[in-house]
Amino acid sequence: MHRHGYKGRKFGRETDQRLALTRGLMCSLIKYQTITTTLARAKEIRRDLEKIITIAKKGGLANRRLVIARLNDLETATLLVDVIAPQIKRDSGYLRIEHAGYRRGDNSEMGTISFVDEISFEEAEEKPVEKKAEGADEKKSEAKSNAKKTSAKKEDK
Repeated sequence: MHRHGYKGRKFGRETDQRLALTRGLMCSLIKYQTITTTLARAKEIRRDLEKIITIAKKGGLANRRLVIARLNDLETATLLVDVIAPQIKRDSGYLRIEHAGYRRGDNSEMGTISFVDEISFEEAEEKPVEKKAEGADEKKSEAKSNAKKTSAKKEDK
């Protein structure tokens, strides 16, 4: 029997467990920029995450929703779309895998996966937070003034 059409590694897990594992590893990589895991897991999440980063680089609401759906974590997806994706200057090959020796307990081959480009969280985090806070304050003040106007009109009648 042939194995044509069977993509990806199984990791000895059922589908939902495997999906949760890869999503968790991808979210950790986005948050911490580098993680150390088994070489097979690193190669597997590189396949999926490079596609997600390409979608995030395109921008737009539909692509943002696709990223959120694939990562299943709103915070991490927002971080990827708003902070990380705009800083990446290349068209592909966003991640790097380096061999990190063998694990002591079971001698499995380990690898460190990280972003190729340097990503700075500090500069990008300050700007969106300020914009959101200003916009929210303006909306609240407009809502209060509108509420006062409608209550004044009701009192006049």
